[in-house]
Amino acid sequence: MLFTSYRFLEFLLVLFLLYYILPARWQWKVLLVAGFVFYFCANPIYCVYIAVTIFTTWYAGCKIEALREKSTVYLQEHKESLSKEERKSYKAAVKHKTWIWTLSCLLFNLGILAVVKYTNFAISNINSVMKAFGSVGELGFVDIIVPLGISFYTFQAVGYIIDVYRGTVEAEKNIFRFALFVSFFPQLVQGPISRFGDLKKTLFEEHPFDKKTICFGLQRILWGYFKKLVIADRILTGVNALIHNTDTYTGAYVFVGMLFYALELYADFTGGIDITIGIAQTMGIEVTENFRRPYFSKNIKEYWNRWHITMGSWFTDYIFYPISVCKPMLKLSKFSRNHFGEFIGKRVPVYLSSFVVWFATGIWHGASWNFIAWGLGNWLVIMASQELEPLYKKFHNRFHVEGKFGFRLFQVVRTVLLMSCLRLFDCYRDVPLTFRMFGSMFTAGNWNILWNGSLLNIGLTVTDYCILLCGLVLLIAVSLLQRSGSVREKIAGLPFWGRFLLWYGLFLTVLLMGAYGIGYDSSQFIYNQF
Repeated sequence: MLFTSYRFLEFLLVLFLLYYILPARWQWKVLLVAGFVFYFCANPIYCVYIAVTIFTTWYAGCKIEALREKSTVYLQEHKESLSKEERKSYKAAVKHKTWIWTLSCLLFNLGILAVVKYTNFAISNINSVMKAFGSVGELGFVDIIVPLGISFYTFQAVGYIIDVYRGTVEAEKNIFRFALFVSFFPQLVQGPISRFGDLKKTLFEEHPFDKKTICFGLQRILWGYFKKLVIADRILTGVNALIHNTDTYTGAYVFVGMLFYALELYADFTGGIDITIGIAQTMGIEVTENFRRPYFSKNIKEYWNRWHITMGSWFTDYIFYPISVCKPMLKLSKFSRNHFGEFIGKRVPVYLSSFVVWFATGIWHGASWNFIAWGLGNWLVIMASQELEPLYKKFHNRFHVEGKFGFRLFQVVRTVLLMSCLRLFDCYRDVPLTFRMFGSMFTAGNWNILWNGSLLNIGLTVTDYCILLCGLVLLIAVSLLQRSGSVREKIAGLPFWGRFLLWYGLFLTVLLMGAYGIGYDSSQFIYNQF
């Protein structure tokens, strides 16, 4: 049930009516049922997967909380009779038990994720190694159902159990409320990756019918549909033609393709997130923002603080920091300082932890080497930028360019081009082919295709290009307006006729200019595969 299908809109309408017609105390229960209906419609077996994750994580969280509560009571009751060492020993024993529960939960649920997503990738690599050593036999691939959004809901569950272990949040005692947190259907498809401590603030509350909140939510949904249907799905035709005909479309076509893909990915992904946040807002629920004008970033580090924000913060909080301060890493850092000097010693934890994060980020996006290469490419660029930071500062001070519009524009364009080049690994899905296509941009010498009409032969008409250009201008204009506050709040301050023309005009644009597929269902969101 795609977000952009008529079936989903019908589902949403029924849910909306039930949500506000039934007593408010039933609202979160209605959402819980809706989540499982949504998942069941995708594939009934998916419900088994997510139910297993829900139960095991909830149970482990309750056990951890019970151990902690029991420990607090015991220490309070025996405050006078226990020595300092006995208290310390008892706390250590309790912490060890909670760690066992946490580790068991992590291994089990991440194990499910690993099996369903990476089994065939592992088999493929084993076969390649066997073939390299002269073996004629090979292992057969396994037909495994990969549940919709398993990476997203698994990461939410993992983040929850770690937060419970750390004491950041209290374990949810009601399994049905916890089930809603994991299965909240708007974010099942492509995120954001919510934290329990944030989402529970509004997810379980009673929400009265509020006209302004509902209107703002519907406006956000409409804006998401505009991005997805008018821009992303329209330019998709050209992107597919360019990246699937690698013998024909080389050189300048690669450059055009990577820029087209940058626009498609942004419009597709942020459009989906707009729909997610808008749906939640119509029901009074606050979901974390996932994008903050990423294509205005001046470097890749800043870009990743603005793009898929919840994923970046998840990897930082649950992988980078634990690895960088764990005992083996501290010992390695100390060893490096003693044997290789301060310069190397202080970089070891950062570089190794970052390497693990970007390797994990790459393979999280897909079980193939092109995604791993993409992740490590980001790691190399970010690490190189950090090392070159002193030179950048000298250059800025020498030529007094810091803060000037022309230099800021150069930085933004440079970042967009760097990220687009790295995304070629995503486009071509083959590492050697990606390098060949990248190299052809500098050797093919066919840049005349930019003005000789050749780009009209990739499935896009003059009308398509005009619509895409207008859409791009609108995206940039809205992003610039967002820098000074909410665009919807600004529009709300206009007279009625102004608001009507803007929103009704956007609705007609989506209705008349959306690129619809067979049966009037648009193409799948790119991040559905994760």
